[in-house]
Amino acid sequence: MKYYNNVLETIGNTPLIKINKLAKDFPALLLAKVETTNPGNSVKDRMALKMIEDAEAQGKIKPGGTVIEGTSGNTGMGLALACIAKGYKLVCVLSDKQSKEKMDILRAVGAEVVVCPTNVEPDDPRSYYSVSKRLAEETPNSWYVNQYDNPSNAIAHYEQTGPEIWEQTGGEITHFVVGVGTGGTISGVGKYLKEKNPGVEILGIDTYGSVFKKYHETGVFDENEIYPYITEGIGEDILPKNVDFSVIDHFEKVTDKDAAVYTRRLAREEGIFVGNSAGAAIAGVLQMKDRFKEGDVVVVLFHDHGSRYVGKMFNDDWMRDRGFLDEGFKNAEELVKSHGERDLITCGCEELVSHAVAKMKSNNISQIPITKDGKFAGFVDETKLYQQIIDESITMDTALSAVMEEPLPIVSSSAKIEEVSAKVSRNVPAVLVDLGNNKYHIITRHDLINAIQ
Repeated sequence: MKYYNNVLETIGNTPLIKINKLAKDFPALLLAKVETTNPGNSVKDRMALKMIEDAEAQGKIKPGGTVIEGTSGNTGMGLALACIAKGYKLVCVLSDKQSKEKMDILRAVGAEVVVCPTNVEPDDPRSYYSVSKRLAEETPNSWYVNQYDNPSNAIAHYEQTGPEIWEQTGGEITHFVVGVGTGGTISGVGKYLKEKNPGVEILGIDTYGSVFKKYHETGVFDENEIYPYITEGIGEDILPKNVDFSVIDHFEKVTDKDAAVYTRRLAREEGIFVGNSAGAAIAGVLQMKDRFKEGDVVVVLFHDHGSRYVGKMFNDDWMRDRGFLDEGFKNAEELVKSHGERDLITCGCEELVSHAVAKMKSNNISQIPITKDGKFAGFVDETKLYQQIIDESITMDTALSAVMEEPLPIVSSSAKIEEVSAKVSRNVPAVLVDLGNNKYHIITRHDLINAIQ
């Protein structure tokens, strides 16, 4: 009989798969190291197990102890599998930008999940870095993993992932590409590959809002580079000790939109159902195609599984809300169809400011057309209403007829997007679309921005 003694023995030996349709104009052989066949569906299984085994050997964790870690979800899953097999408790601290699927999966395998705000400084006591450390200090018989600075992270990839890639390519690999977060994968694999062949280029994928690229190129940690971004699993607002910049030849930044779009394209065009960082990685490879030539062998690593992003990158509404869907709107009718079956929200001119404010809040809208005798008589805008209320020039009981502005322009359903855009200005924040049969809809500045391709 041939079987594994536990789930941990199934970690590693992940497949190398050729990219075909997305690489049709690519000059080199493009291969993906797809890490989703690990039992926790991500590359993080490798380093999670290594970190726990090394901690056991060093006496840092005792039987029945609690493992505590700040994670974007995947390391947490790898730790969960190891903790189940070894009898430890697990507390995972995540930022609130991580997908709900990641949080649900961690809870499903018995982890306690603590959620922290994303948009705070790393040293803020609310950050997931700070909360992880505090919980470890407060919890008896606990161990704080600290994947960012734990050397076992990179060692796992030096001992496992790098040798697998070298063997699978028969030593023919010329470039290795991977998204950089904690830095363990790129540093461990990069160190191994460069020891085997110093000519192998190690290329890191970064995201806008992260400090890696500029720091690598200038040695300057520029806080102005730091701002919120959507892409999960890569980029940082700190410099983890596991990022060995000496083995990295180049960083390529990828936008949130391209990362999301290519995540979907990998599933639909290659049948490879992987996560957000994989979309960023393949987008980055294609952006860099001028770096490669015929005969090169380029390996790009895909971190995790697409099931963790079903409510995000694989959800049309989520993509549409962020302007990530290239829907190619040609006219006003096509654009308002993206609103779904929502009806136009209006107020009568005899209603009060308080009524308009309540409708704006409940429907999450910024402008409301005002009607009189079944016709559009004006509109109110949240910004101007707010300012007038603050200035005390109006009250919540003021009639809308006293504060409304001139009616919004009306365009036909066949009006080109360019025509619609021409009617929107600083003082005119939206237009109404005549859909026929006395039915109208609204197109706002936000809709027009999302329509830009």
